[in-house]
Parts: sequence; C-alpha cells; structure tokens
Amino acid sequence: MTDKRLLNLLNWRYATKKMDPAKTVPQAKVDAIIEAIRMAPTSSGTQPFELVLVTNPDVLAKIQAVAGGQTPITEGSHLLVFAAWDNYTAERIDEVTSLNIEARGDIPLIHDYYGNLKSNYVPRDAEVNYAHAARQAYIALGVGLVAAAEQEVDSTPMEGFDPAAVDTILGLKERGLRSVVLLPLGYRDPTGDWLLPMAKVRKSRETIVTQVS
Repeated sequence: MTDKRLLNLLNWRYATKKMDPAKTVPQAKVDAIIEAIRMAPTSSGTQPFELVLVTNPDVLAKIQAVAGGQTPITEGSHLLVFAAWDNYTAERIDEVTSLNIEARGDIPLIHDYYGNLKSNYVPRDAEVNYAHAARQAYIALGVGLVAAAEQEVDSTPMEGFDPAAVDTILGLKERGLRSVVLLPLGYRDPTGDWLLPMAKVRKSRETIVTQVS
C-alpha cells in the first residue's frame, strides 16, 4: 500500500493567514527545513541564492511594513528570506567549480562543464541572469514548503512585498543579492485564521495533467 503520509501533510498545509505569536518553532525543526532547502536541486548545481533567517522583532516589523502589513511576518517565530544572486559572475561560477572539484576530484569534465557555463552565462544581461537565479530560489522554496509540512510547521509563501525595501533593510544589494520571496514559519492560530476552516481547492488531475504516451 502506498504511504500517504506526505500527501496527507500536503493536504494539511495551507498558506497560513494568522499565526500564534505565543508559539515558537523549535530550532531543530527550523534546521531541518533549512537543510532541505540547502539540498534542493538547482540548475547545474549552482545554488544561486542565499537564505536570510530573521528572528529580530525590530527587523521583522520593518519588513512587515513594506509587505502590506501581512501579519504572519511578525506573528511567526522565524522568517526565511530567499535572496537570489543579482548576476552570474566568473567568480561565482568558479566557486561552484571549486566545490565540485573538492567533492568529485579534479577531472577535465568539471572544468569543461563549468567553463562552458561561464562562457554562456557571464556575457548575458544581468536581469536575464537574475531571473534565472530567482527561478532556482523558487525550486528551493517548493522544497521548503514540503519540508515545513513534513515537520508539521505552518508556513506562508509571500511575494506581496517591496523587494528593494527589503534589500535595503537587510543590506542585500551590497552582497550582490536581491530578495525574491518570503517564507514565515510558525503555528496557525485556529481562532483567528479565516482560511483554516475552508476546504482546500485544487484543480482535478484530469484538468492539470496531459499524458503523452
């Protein structure tokens, strides 16, 4: 029989609208979610993003102010900010190359592969490269959402914020990063979340899947 635990947890999770500020996610669960994000697949294994873990109440309040006042930012106990590289550079790709050599050995295939990557990516427009890096961050976000559900931690993926303002608050521009998406972590408030009692709405398999045999 197929283990349905993961599917049950995905049915349990939802974009939590109100979290209980009195409840804190244990550090071990936060670490497990972050480790899953670190292990997420990315194009050519470049991992062209970083995570900023925010728990400082003053910083959270500043971010909430530029995110339409969305309450999970300050009611949750942890906020993950996915920040993508603002560009692919020779130095950044060389760092990925070095990590591969360290783990897999100094073989010509690695030099050829990432040399070709560098020759294709570096000359491209910075906005094209940023958009590509941001898509990799979204892959990791998806893994993070599943990992949070597996840990029975509530989460709320958010795009409704001013990225430039968040970049300023966190000093991301100076680090060659741009904020892409926010992920508050916490525990739902059953008494105050209007979305909690509502049924989950998803398209049917027949609607969303086209099979080509």
